Amino acid sequence: MSDTFIIEVGSQPAGIIVRCPDGYRFFAASHRFDRLEGQIFRNPREAERAARRLASGMSLAA
Repeated sequence: MSDTFIIEVGSQPAGIIVRCPDGYRFFAASHRFDRLEGQIFRNPREAERAARRLASGMSLAA
């Protein structure tokens, strides 16, 4: 399994996630996704969902 993934929303890069001991840490690619900066996700899919929620204006807690 890869240690690094690019997260995109539509055709825009949201950030990258890098595997760490606790899961995957998010690094924002633009200010639009700064709220996710440094957050840990269990897997790449969870990080992608959070980026999509943020881009669509939905609550990150959903």
